[in-house]
Amino acid sequence: MKLEFRHKIFLAFLLNSTTIVACILLIGSYYGQRHFRGYLARVEAARIAKLADTLGREYRKKGDWNAVLRDPEAWTGLKWFVPGMAPPRDGGQSPAERRPASGMGPGAAPPFPEALAFGEPEAGPPGPPPDGGNVEMGTVPGGPFGPPPNHLPSGPPLPPVALFDARKRPLAPPGDLSSPGSYRLTPVKVSGRVVGWVGFRKFGEFEGPTHHLDVEFIRRQSQTFYATGFAVLVLAGFATFVLSRRLLAPVRELERGIEALAARRFDTRIVVNSGDELGRLAAGFNAMAQALDKHQLTRRQWLVDISHELRTPLAVLRAEVEAMQDGVRSVTEQGLDSLHQEVLHLGRIVGDLHDLSLIEAGAFSSELSAVNAPEILVETLDCFRTRLELRSIRLDLLGEAREAVEILADPGRLKQLFSNLLENVLRYSDAPGSLKVSHRVEQGQFFVSFEDSGPGVPEESLPRLFDRLYRVDGARTREKGGSGLGLSICKSIVEGFSGKIVASNSIGGGLKIAMSFPLHLGPGD
Repeated sequence: MKLEFRHKIFLAFLLNSTTIVACILLIGSYYGQRHFRGYLARVEAARIAKLADTLGREYRKKGDWNAVLRDPEAWTGLKWFVPGMAPPRDGGQSPAERRPASGMGPGAAPPFPEALAFGEPEAGPPGPPPDGGNVEMGTVPGGPFGPPPNHLPSGPPLPPVALFDARKRPLAPPGDLSSPGSYRLTPVKVSGRVVGWVGFRKFGEFEGPTHHLDVEFIRRQSQTFYATGFAVLVLAGFATFVLSRRLLAPVRELERGIEALAARRFDTRIVVNSGDELGRLAAGFNAMAQALDKHQLTRRQWLVDISHELRTPLAVLRAEVEAMQDGVRSVTEQGLDSLHQEVLHLGRIVGDLHDLSLIEAGAFSSELSAVNAPEILVETLDCFRTRLELRSIRLDLLGEAREAVEILADPGRLKQLFSNLLENVLRYSDAPGSLKVSHRVEQGQFFVSFEDSGPGVPEESLPRLFDRLYRVDGARTREKGGSGLGLSICKSIVEGFSGKIVASNSIGGGLKIAMSFPLHLGPGD
């Protein structure tokens, strides 16, 4: 099944949101437990430090550990002095029963009663650090009340708290069971001298909390964390759905617009509501639709103008021929000349249309070369001097041919450009009259202008003077013999040479055509 673009966008956003939420949950869960173990470590460190201080004060009273070791009740009270630790059950024994056995010398470790084997209390707060070492190191899972870790050797359980002398020999409880290597030791100091060590049982480095309160706390935190992540994921999915629909709304508008253009509805426009890439794409679509609409109108007008332009000479030819066929008019030399003129007029129209199509198609662009524009201008003027003189039009040339003035152009088309402008002067200028042709080089451009003596063109007609088949009413009419394509061809040629052409009324009342072409400076131009 092929997914549509909107489905791909939705799935991409949803996958991105799911990945982010999953990463947050995993990282948060990992660091949450890690920080919780750090919190337990700090709590147990405070407890151990307080227990070490209390033992130090007891040692300072008697100068040895006998008072603590000979009085189990005193040791029990000191041991469970750590905040939150409940004293162990005494198993129903009396204080006398918990007295050390006779014959024990000073400093000897008495046998610990069952109550001092540090059994499991019923309840208690989070326990000491799990990762061994001094008081600054990790946490003990479950504190002093949790069961021993699974990876420890089997056998009798280690007491969670033990007391050692200055040489790290076990005092309470006695025996190999409480070796220093199984505990994290904290020194007990009196006047700056180490008099003993208090130890908390070591656990695995990566073992988590095992006390039921710690486990319950972690479980509730995890439930809250995962529920929050699920809610965030649901909200992200909803936001992704809404956002993807909003982001793809301009795309759907573009899709409908393209379908409208395919149906030749070129008046279709898209509302632009943003300035981002999609907004610029919509603006570009509107510009394209406007250009197509204008092209369609121009094409229709072009077809109407061409049919009208061809209809008139064809109607004249038909009428003349039918009149001769019916005997209304005799076949005379004058009648044949009239028919010949109409045929020539049709030939000019067809020839101009052909030239215009070639020029607009860029058929001569590969033939462009560096040409001496003033030289071609002078040669073209020389070809028209006799005809201008017969029409009593005085020619004034301002500027001289210079070999250095070169533009990138096609010599034949450039000569056609100047010839069309001169034909326009011969056809529409009043006689006697004048024509002033000037050229100059300025700011890297070659400027040339044709300015006749009149009549001029109405100001409202100047913007349309270069349109195809456009004629100005009055002086410049079809009866003058033009096809209405001469100036259109001129504009196409100039623009094909990367130039510009402008029409305006001259001060003397005539028409001025000004052109500019970029100079050709060399091979790298």
